[in-house]
Amino acid sequence: MKRENQDYDFVVIGGGMAGVCAAIAAARQGCRTALVQDRPVLGGNSSSEIRMHVCGADYFCNAGARRETGILEELRLENLARNPQRSSAMWDLLLHEWASREPRLSLFLNSVALEPLMRDPAHIQAVRVRQLAAERELVLSAPLFADCSGDGQIGAQAGAEFRMGREAAAEFNETLAESAADRHTLGSSLMFMARDMGRPMPFVKPDWVPSFPSDAALQHREHGRYQFGYWWIEWGGQLDTIHDNERIRDELLKITLGIWDHIKNHGDHGAQNWALEWVGMLPGKRESRRFVGDYILRQSDLESGRIFNDEVAYGGWPIDVHPIEGFNSPEYPCRQIQVPLYSIPLRALFSRNIANLFFAGRNVSASHIAFASTRIMATCALMGQAVGTAAAVCHARKLAPSQAAQSAIELIQQRLLADDCFLLGKKNADASDLARQAGVSAGSFKPGYEPGKVTDGVARPYRDDEHCWESAPLAESGAWLALTWPQAVTIRQLQLTFDSELEKRLIFSQIDSIYTDPSILTAMPGRLLKHFELQMRAASGWETVRVVADNRQRVRRELFDPPLTTDAIRLRCKAAYNYPAARLFEIRAYA
Repeated sequence: MKRENQDYDFVVIGGGMAGVCAAIAAARQGCRTALVQDRPVLGGNSSSEIRMHVCGADYFCNAGARRETGILEELRLENLARNPQRSSAMWDLLLHEWASREPRLSLFLNSVALEPLMRDPAHIQAVRVRQLAAERELVLSAPLFADCSGDGQIGAQAGAEFRMGREAAAEFNETLAESAADRHTLGSSLMFMARDMGRPMPFVKPDWVPSFPSDAALQHREHGRYQFGYWWIEWGGQLDTIHDNERIRDELLKITLGIWDHIKNHGDHGAQNWALEWVGMLPGKRESRRFVGDYILRQSDLESGRIFNDEVAYGGWPIDVHPIEGFNSPEYPCRQIQVPLYSIPLRALFSRNIANLFFAGRNVSASHIAFASTRIMATCALMGQAVGTAAAVCHARKLAPSQAAQSAIELIQQRLLADDCFLLGKKNADASDLARQAGVSAGSFKPGYEPGKVTDGVARPYRDDEHCWESAPLAESGAWLALTWPQAVTIRQLQLTFDSELEKRLIFSQIDSIYTDPSILTAMPGRLLKHFELQMRAASGWETVRVVADNRQRVRRELFDPPLTTDAIRLRCKAAYNYPAARLFEIRAYA
């Protein structure tokens, strides 16, 4: 076994959506970051090993611009452009590319985090990691760590306080909670995929698989489509979802094949030509440990849409509780209670007793009832980006997470806003943003969409205001917007935030029927600006300094080396994907 010691600024355990976004965010802000993932691919429950779609606050159609942005929006827009075939393997590859291209990020796949090495009872010094196939053992040292692994093994071994199970209603005055606390959790699921082969395809049930001979055996379980599996194939909530994981997987396999036998061989389901193409062997786990932070999120926070002073992320998926018996329950497989958008405080994302431990994902500091909403992957991605950003600030200022939540929270929030993360109660107040000092003008604008909207501090529709400039039709000559300063400024970066139609769902799913819904994006957003030019005012007039002909991102960061020196910058809009005018939410300028 080859042994190595490596030093980092920040070590992230777990390569699901929370861990990926945490590691990328920290690396982009200057932290030498290690991302440790025990599987060969990134993405967690969204990866090709499990194939669950990334859901979030945009669950409700016609509810406004609720979709998550930031790093997750980058990934989903790029996937929409590059993966129209909706291949799970291509999603894996995209996540790998996004992590691997960060120069300050070291990616360790097929790497099991074995144990923390403690400096003292309140501080992790390093994590011991093993790559079995490479016969390597690594000791990764850092001043800061994040357990984004879901199960939270490293945090638990370090002694971080955690909960597992359901709280009693009286503890947090939660009307949806049980009267008495217990150890039960949401169960795990296995997914499958099937394909119409165009000819009869028999299925012979193995002897070890149970029979479900009638639809009565699948009460309240809709099974009228066969292309992609059913989230309600759920089991294990009455067991220990960590230590009984193998038993849960075996039982889920039996249930999955029994349901397929029912579809194929019992009743007229119209599935004669359908055949199984893939059956997952790795359970998609919903719940296990939940760490305890300086604050525990609870039902009332979600239902009231509470905005915390230390907000760093938001959620909006319903409170989604399932019967603990899972598939064996005669009840409906879930009960969903709608909630408004609510904020998530930084105090729920670090340990209250391990001083240098962050966490993000389904293991954050929340009651079982609040967790039933925060566990969703798009929300986890936002929490991950928040943790990575906070870790970078902690490292630069030599702060513990709890100290940062008190003394550096405004800086963390402004960095998140600059990185296109939406915060419910905050606006852009970045003193280094030169656009806030500029005059804004445009060649044309639609009433209610004045050019000044692009520096009002909000980069999406919110609270009955579009916060957006919209031009006259692009075919006319007035599709431009300009920033003007009273004297020349130096500009090294311009940041533009375009309209990627946040009121629509941007979901990556194997279910064809989902994409018949007009509220779901199936191609690049029509209002997204595709072709534009950036110009600077020189002594001889306007000079073009950048041409972008094939944009496919909501946020563009255009760097200039050497920097520009000018008293005016102009955006000339040439074409959107499928919209007659140009739309811009925000422009920023940095020296």
